Amino acid sequence: MIAAEKAPAAGAFSLFSRATPHFGPWTVALALALLTLIPLAVVASAMLHPDQTIWDHLWRHVLPELLVNTLWLVIGVGVGVTLLGTGLAWLTAACDFPGRKFFAWALLLPLALPAYVTAFVWIGLLDFTGGLATWLRESWQIAWIPPIRSRGGVILVMVLALYPYVYLTARTAFQGQGRRLLEAAQSLGISRRRAFFRVALPIARPGIIAGLSLALMETLADFGTVSVFNYNTFTTAIYKAWFSMFSLPAASQLATILVFFVLALVTLEQLSRSGARYAASARGGGGARRIRLGGANAALATSFAGLVFLLAFVIPIIQLLIWTRAIMATDLDARYLDFAWHSLLLAGLGAALVVSLAMALGYAQRLRPTPAMQFTARLATIGYALPGAVLAVGFYIPVAGLDNLIIDTWREQTGEEIGQILGGTLAVMLLAYCARFLAVGFGPVETGLARITRTMDEAAQVLGATGLKRLFRVHLPMLRAPLLAAAALAFVDIMKELPITLMTRPFGWDTLATRVFEMTSEGEWERAALPAVAICVVGLLPIFFLVKNSDART
Repeated sequence: MIAAEKAPAAGAFSLFSRATPHFGPWTVALALALLTLIPLAVVASAMLHPDQTIWDHLWRHVLPELLVNTLWLVIGVGVGVTLLGTGLAWLTAACDFPGRKFFAWALLLPLALPAYVTAFVWIGLLDFTGGLATWLRESWQIAWIPPIRSRGGVILVMVLALYPYVYLTARTAFQGQGRRLLEAAQSLGISRRRAFFRVALPIARPGIIAGLSLALMETLADFGTVSVFNYNTFTTAIYKAWFSMFSLPAASQLATILVFFVLALVTLEQLSRSGARYAASARGGGGARRIRLGGANAALATSFAGLVFLLAFVIPIIQLLIWTRAIMATDLDARYLDFAWHSLLLAGLGAALVVSLAMALGYAQRLRPTPAMQFTARLATIGYALPGAVLAVGFYIPVAGLDNLIIDTWREQTGEEIGQILGGTLAVMLLAYCARFLAVGFGPVETGLARITRTMDEAAQVLGATGLKRLFRVHLPMLRAPLLAAAALAFVDIMKELPITLMTRPFGWDTLATRVFEMTSEGEWERAALPAVAICVVGLLPIFFLVKNSDART
């Protein structure tokens, strides 16, 4: 086993130490950790010098609503994605029913749809003047339809958009169990239903919690969906404080409160997993027969999976295509070349940086496999738990301060006035992207490096491949698939990212995501469909990786 191998020989450290003596693994890891810790410290420092006037206003008019809305959103989405994701995962992993093979991978497709796209589609359909709501009233004489612009509406849409996180991790956990455990439980007189709750579900709990934590982090970080619903949360409040009140202090103090929510969620997730001591062997699990459902149970299983797939993916995609066809002739012009170019450029540059930094961090951890290095690597990748709005504020404040320092120094030295140097460029956006999505690239890279045994390093060293030569001739060719997966995941996440792009982009630098936001803000659902379709098409890239890996275990 890899974990049981001995520590690398001294020559293994030559990648950094021989090529550049002062640029060692610890320097790389600490620099990348600072990439996340600096904006976090900048935001947290707002609490050291609170503005009493701002806090009085926040406590009286803003925070009560934000706290209540955020609490309801977290509870509602948490319960919804857990029930929906776990139920679907169990059906497709352990049961056999008509359509199971199709639904096993198709239920991942909603990941390609950003939550804010699903949101404006369902509002466009079910709002009072929406096409589906009008059809239900006129054709079926339904006088009252629950309002989609409500707390229940935003929770329902986010559950449909985020349940795949729990579905994916829970399904993997159920597939990893030996199904003979259930048979053994039943042989002891426990019914199949009780065996599920007493055996299968507890063993899968770590996987379910992992998916749930991802879904809740996305919920706290969400900006586009709640903006479409006009549902005030901390992310919308941060945006309004910055761009409506023109108050960075207010934005940073709201961001600090949001960070406390995120850290509390991360802490609870760690505590819930620390007490888990479940183990199950995969041997005998994959080949065992699934529970064959028949009659009404089979029909219910197929209907349940089909209804979720229909609501979460099929209907939104069809409606987007209908709107796109209706508006394409009049709305598609040269501007969309700029939107697409800006999106592709940002996603390409961001993905390249994320993968490069992830590779550097993964290799640094490989060269110094100590608990302290692993802790530093976790600090460097914690940015994925931070909402984009928090990182936007955390990076913009120091960059703006550095800009002001440069401008003042230039004025003193030359007597001339100059404009922004860093704030008007892509620097802030790319820094925030790297901090936010480093974990997305680091996961595949870390897994890929773990599969390269130390004996391969020693063999390469014997043959004269050391330092950078070994990296480029041995490791990178073996890491092609993990690096491609990391690049695809980072590329798509950056394409869909809204708050960082919206809050830090240079003037006039519009992307497909910001175009969707602008059109939905004006209620122009049809005009928002065209850029949304482009984002969804690109969003299918990582799904292919997930489906490929899922098919290998089905």
